[in-house]
Amino acid sequence: MTVSHAVVDFCGERHLADPSHAFVIGREGDLVIDTNRFLHRRLLELRADDELWWLSNVGSALPVTVADGDGVMQAWLAPRGRLPVVFPVVSVWFTAGPTTYQLEISVDGAPYDSVGMVDDDGAEGPTTSALVALTPEQTRVVAALCEPLIRKPSASPSQIPTNAQAAERLGWSVTKYNRKLDTVCQRLAARGVRGLYGGSEQLAVNRRARLVEYAMSTRLVVLGDVEALDGILSP
Repeated sequence: MTVSHAVVDFCGERHLADPSHAFVIGREGDLVIDTNRFLHRRLLELRADDELWWLSNVGSALPVTVADGDGVMQAWLAPRGRLPVVFPVVSVWFTAGPTTYQLEISVDGAPYDSVGMVDDDGAEGPTTSALVALTPEQTRVVAALCEPLIRKPSASPSQIPTNAQAAERLGWSVTKYNRKLDTVCQRLAARGVRGLYGGSEQLAVNRRARLVEYAMSTRLVVLGDVEALDGILSP
């Protein structure tokens, strides 16, 4: 069986990956993401092997979040890890310093199809697919962090708000926001979401980045949640 070509889409620019050699993504390589000094020179490698395309995290420090096109399947790809690209379209998120990046990988002839999300009215659309149901306040916590990414239709690089900026967006004190954020991370960690809680190495910026990547990949919050922030009155 011959492996078909794969297409990597970053900010609307499409790059063809050839099965005969590895396609490298990072600060250098076949797809140059950015000159961001926090980004590895070689972060990701897309390679054809065993009749499948495989995505490898070849960096040393940055984890990567990978999801199918509908946000039903989500995986945390740690450094030195790899996983097969088995869906027609997968989305990839990673954060270097304060900046979060997103790209898509399309593969013809992928062995599995994504399951389309259907809302309560039976209509397809960007509905929430995460397993954890958040309270209204917890939804606002996450929406405030994800707002820059969700409001950008081109999936261009975005700066994650600081806790102080997110708190100001909601009209809360930083203390209240930090407390609510901690609760959200604990709930998700209890459901098996990695990288959010329980490690001395989890600096505040890393935890926010992981939460944003998870929320985006699983549609924990969507555009409607972000738009609802515009009507919030400061308590």
